[in-house]
Amino acid sequence: MITLTDEQIEKEYHMHHAIPDVKNVLQDLKDDAIIQAPRTVLPVDDNSSMLYMPCISTASKISIIKTVSIFPVNKDLPTTQGNLLVTDLTKGEHKATMDASYLTRLRTGAMTAIATERLARKDAKTLGAIGTGNMAFEQVLGVVEVRDIEKIVLYNRTKEKAEAFKERLEAFGIKADIEVVDDASDVVTQSDILNCATQSTEPVFDGNDLKPGTHINGVGSFKPVMKEMDETTIKRASQIYADDLESVKEEAGELIHAVDAGIISWDDIKGELVDIFDQDYLRQDDEEITLYKCVGAGYFDLAVAGGVMKMFTE
Repeated sequence: MITLTDEQIEKEYHMHHAIPDVKNVLQDLKDDAIIQAPRTVLPVDDNSSMLYMPCISTASKISIIKTVSIFPVNKDLPTTQGNLLVTDLTKGEHKATMDASYLTRLRTGAMTAIATERLARKDAKTLGAIGTGNMAFEQVLGVVEVRDIEKIVLYNRTKEKAEAFKERLEAFGIKADIEVVDDASDVVTQSDILNCATQSTEPVFDGNDLKPGTHINGVGSFKPVMKEMDETTIKRASQIYADDLESVKEEAGELIHAVDAGIISWDDIKGELVDIFDQDYLRQDDEEITLYKCVGAGYFDLAVAGGVMKMFTE
């Protein structure tokens, strides 16, 4: 059995690998070749959580179980840490353990790329990001993979973290003009595409500030008590998609709240990533606001784990 660290994986396996691997697994899901149990979220305390995600692909003959710890109080370690166990289903042999923090961020960014490719305006030039923690970086990479972004606007409650995020993007080689602003509204009013990656229990921007034609990627909240988008945003969105609807029904606080309040029904969700990954462009016009909500599911982790296994063992 091999052991792979985040550093080893990040050196070799990138966004342009992850996007097609996620699309391949979505095809497996469409072909009824994915078996998974619901994601289990166990609270450690009021702030910290443990997540457990098992999944099998009968097409690729591999199984994964991912364990993730989310500890926002961490100062000397990342907030999110994960590990994946990969099993070969031809003989039941455990083939690899691999760090999953980078892969979790990468597959989420790849999912965002797929949703953005289908829903964002083709001429979108300005990307806004609210929240500049670890998860946010690969969300930016996913968007710039599918749209020609000329400007990136960043906001974080702690401005120093947004400044550090800007430096990290520049060091990575992102060519866009990057601006750090003092207020979330300054992000929203400029954005053609808006990435939201926070763990807030209260909305982090005012939906009235959204420009017509904005596409929103909401990837931060993953508990019913979390709600980074407000009711106005939900009301203004004419197309809403989920990464995995059953998971979203259990975990996406803003949508759960909107359904409970009668603002929308679950039937108003247009579809999941599996419904749109191989479809044509879905935007109806340049004025409508579109929303993609992501909380994660095990088959997305299986996608990137399988891609890594091919890269390191074949």
